[in-house]
Amino acid sequence: MAHVVAEPCVGCKFTDCVEVCPTNSFYEVADRMIINPDECIDCTSCAPVCPMAAIFAEGDLPEQWKSYAESNRAQMSGATQITAKKEPLGKGKPECQPK
Repeated sequence: MAHVVAEPCVGCKFTDCVEVCPTNSFYEVADRMIINPDECIDCTSCAPVCPMAAIFAEGDLPEQWKSYAESNRAQMSGATQITAKKEPLGKGKPECQPK
């Protein structure tokens, strides 16, 4: 079971998670990060470093964000792999204040 990036990442796109991922499973799309479920080894390293608390084990996704598991898979074809931290998309936005 892979980890999933959910709603709190949308529009914010912090990339702290990519620095701790041992398999380089993070990809970015226009408004958020996603995790390649075929590459994720479920090590849990990424979840505690996410400033937005947006990363969950697929089986632990809150009900309101269950659709993100399929959405992440569907967006993989247009995603770009990211392996180094960069400036967050939502820096300075009130909704992107770290949790």
